Amino acid sequence: MAVRRVVPNIQSEAAQESREFYGLLGFEEVMNHGWIMTLASASNPAAQISVMTSDETAPVTPDMSVEVDDVDAAYAVMRESGAEIIHPLQDEEWGVRRFFVRDPSGRVVNVLGHR
Repeated sequence: MAVRRVVPNIQSEAAQESREFYGLLGFEEVMNHGWIMTLASASNPAAQISVMTSDETAPVTPDMSVEVDDVDAAYAVMRESGAEIIHPLQDEEWGVRRFFVRDPSGRVVNVLGHR
């Protein structure tokens, strides 16, 4: 299994202000679903930050997202390890398959793959 990108998720009600602030550092909006907005570097598109009010389809807002090339394999590995699954593996309408797992520090990680 390979990691494609890691994205910090910032829970905030200040999406517009965040867009402007991170724009000063060269980030541009690449996705906006209303409740989550992703900003990416124009020079390095895998360098991203997401700002979200809350996760619309999950019980908690994740602290970070990790995109992998095989989310089903990642889910199986996490389940077999006994890690706490916070949100089960499921397909989302915006084209990702994902689950949430709690890391040893208590952070919630959104593990995803694009379909």
